[in-house]
Amino acid sequence: MTTYGMLIDVNRCTGCYNCFLACRDEHVGNDHRPIAAPQPESGHKWIDILEHERGKFPRVRVDYVALLCQQCKDATCVSRAPNGAVYRREDGIVLIDPEKAKGHPEIVSCCPYRAIHWNAAEGVAQKCTFCAHLLDQGWKEPRCVEACPTEALVFGDLDDPTSRISQLLKSRATEELHPQFDVVPAVRYLGLPKRFVSGEIAFADRMSEPAAGVCVSLHDGVNAHDGVTDAYGDFAFEALEAGASYVLRISAPGYRTREIGIGAHQDMDLGAILLEPAIAS
Repeated sequence: MTTYGMLIDVNRCTGCYNCFLACRDEHVGNDHRPIAAPQPESGHKWIDILEHERGKFPRVRVDYVALLCQQCKDATCVSRAPNGAVYRREDGIVLIDPEKAKGHPEIVSCCPYRAIHWNAAEGVAQKCTFCAHLLDQGWKEPRCVEACPTEALVFGDLDDPTSRISQLLKSRATEELHPQFDVVPAVRYLGLPKRFVSGEIAFADRMSEPAAGVCVSLHDGVNAHDGVTDAYGDFAFEALEAGASYVLRISAPGYRTREIGIGAHQDMDLGAILLEPAIAS
């Protein structure tokens, strides 16, 4: 049995919108009934790219998170739509019947991810179909996956242990988008944006020289993250748990070790941190 799913690697996404354009090329003006009526020329984003800007100038992070129908196992659109207008196929793809769903705009509000759109011209709710019409013709992946130049989108059979997506899901720690929705999505993510802390190290007696290679560590009392400053004396720690408390430890030969307590309540730039020379005994 085949169950389709997708893995989205946020770290690989550059925000090029190739996936969005490929989706429009495949669906705008093209009638793929009984899978889907034509997508309108504007107003729909069956795959959207959400930009997440984090931090403060001059140390800012921008992440791009692709959002599409999550093809949920416990899809609220399936359970709430009238007359079986939304259904889940045996291969796991959730589809909106373009005939049964006519005249039911309330289907749009059934999705907690806001991934369903209303087509006023056709009078029907619409969303990503994983290009089911192409898969039924023998295609191995949807158009958005085919068009992604960085391979940020991986598609395949979740029930096949040899498939690339199954291998990645076994070897990497993936996440759901908004797990609080409790809908068991078939779309998983790598590298979803989390809190980060950054800063710059400088030697108090050598301000004109970048403090490269200085040891920095961040620990919460149980786990430690270790690193070194780059060629400019900058450092950054990613993927911090929101609301957790950490201690930043900075050490370099010949200088006093510094420890700074921080809380990951928001992204934080600590600015310039000076290391004072150690006092010779």
